[in-house]
Amino acid sequence: MTPGRRASDQTAPIRRAGPSDDSAVLGLLEAAGLPVAGVLPTLPDFYVAEGDGRLVGAAGLELYDRDALLRSVVVESSMRGSGLGVALVERILEHARERDLRAVYLLTTTADGYFPRFGFGRITREQVPESVKTSVEFRDACPASAVAMRKVLEPVRP
Repeated sequence: MTPGRRASDQTAPIRRAGPSDDSAVLGLLEAAGLPVAGVLPTLPDFYVAEGDGRLVGAAGLELYDRDALLRSVVVESSMRGSGLGVALVERILEHARERDLRAVYLLTTTADGYFPRFGFGRITREQVPESVKTSVEFRDACPASAVAMRKVLEPVRP
């Protein structure tokens, strides 16, 4: 961090994740206590934020037909409260629209109060498409007590 600046004053450029980001993304997730199972195959649909020469945030999608699972939204503790999480979620939702997806689903044990600002609403697990339920996160990584949420996407207008 630059001397005299608070984390909330910092901005971190967001870019598409690349193959060399795999260990840094996994490290961020592990440090935050988030599941890492199934992340690496989905890395091409991740966006990452860089600050001071290292990754300080990430968010990704797992694609299933025309639906997706939002997973692994993480911001390094020194950057929390900076708006970086909002920027990452907005960018990953833009990516979902660019991919012409119908809806984005998520599971959370701690952030069900955070995601409604992006248009996510609570749903039952039974309302999640079967294709999305095949995700490692649904099958194994998240407890049955995790809240399921969905955001229906508007199509991109030409």
